[in-house]
Amino acid sequence: MATDTTTSTSTPASPAGPAPRVRWWRRPWIAPLAIITAIFLATSLPRYVGLDPTQSLVPTDRGAVFYPALVTHIFTGSIMLAAAVLQLWPWLRAHHPRVHRWSGRVYVATALVTGVAALVVAQFPSAGLGQQVANTLLGVLFLACTLLGFRAVRQRRFGDHREWMVRSTALAFSIVANRFWIPVLLAIFVPESLTDPSIGVEHPAVKDVAITSAWVSWVGNLLFAEWWLHRKPNKRARVQRSR
Repeated sequence: MATDTTTSTSTPASPAGPAPRVRWWRRPWIAPLAIITAIFLATSLPRYVGLDPTQSLVPTDRGAVFYPALVTHIFTGSIMLAAAVLQLWPWLRAHHPRVHRWSGRVYVATALVTGVAALVVAQFPSAGLGQQVANTLLGVLFLACTLLGFRAVRQRRFGDHREWMVRSTALAFSIVANRFWIPVLLAIFVPESLTDPSIGVEHPAVKDVAITSAWVSWVGNLLFAEWWLHRKPNKRARVQRSR
């Protein structure tokens, strides 16, 4: 709030009180997001802790650099997703800004490593060129949004920082969205694959689903992020940009 510096004979207004508390039901998405993230990590990460390629969810016979890049991507990506949940928690940001800042630094550091590793992994697609292009473009956009968000906060452009980091986080969670879209698309386009074990990842229709999911998972998330950012005027962000 701007301070009036003009002379006045009227009684000075009392200082503004603390901002009204935002009730939890006004931000109902943080708890489900945390739960979904925890379930995703608990079901995905253990396969790679032992560094045993035979436990991988995807075939690992794709060159010497594939599995190390995949494990790096998964390990740093797990830390990144946990940090992202902390970043998106409004209560933490309001009551513990120092923790918010440190979790932001952890997010950026792990996101950069995760993004580079993702670009390496993307060059060894299981479903062909369409999947390779989708994942490569995802990696490039993810790194770009993260770096632009980091640069904005270093320049104290907090409104721009928020927008870029919302985009970065939406792209980061595309891997979680992919776990949702694959079975949905299989049920729609290749329903027999859900009951017939002979229909594997080499089946042409399953490859088409993998390619479609690779695109839908991050494009859908990014479109949702843009809607979220522009659904209504953000007065606070405009004020912060003007500082």
